[in-house]
Amino acid sequence: METMQIRQANLEDLPQLLALYDHATDGNQYVGVADERIVATFFYCPMEDPDYQVIEGAWLNEEPYGVVHRITSDGTVKGAASTCLTWAFGQCGNLKIDTHRDNVVMQNMLKKNGFQSCGIIHVQDGSERLAYQKTK
Repeated sequence: METMQIRQANLEDLPQLLALYDHATDGNQYVGVADERIVATFFYCPMEDPDYQVIEGAWLNEEPYGVVHRITSDGTVKGAASTCLTWAFGQCGNLKIDTHRDNVVMQNMLKKNGFQSCGIIHVQDGSERLAYQKTK
């Protein structure tokens, strides 16, 4: 078996990285584009997330929902992440997302976009995340 090494990614790795993300997310990775360049990216899928099965608190409802993960922007377009969330919410009308306790910027952005804090979930590695949901 070949030994794997870890190194920082570089620009030349981009095509392979995109292929890996596409494979890992079954094509559910989306990008926000402005002036013909990618300024934001996120995972969206209308599915039940196994990490959301158990919550310390309560979800707003138990209806089918979509999830957003790994949302990020390059900071060059004001409101890019909010635009991504608005698009995702428009796909399903019931959206769940989680974030780290120390990610105050994300927490504020979620509240600004109408998400309500629902409690704490634990992801597969056991670490906790703050859980949010937005409904119609």
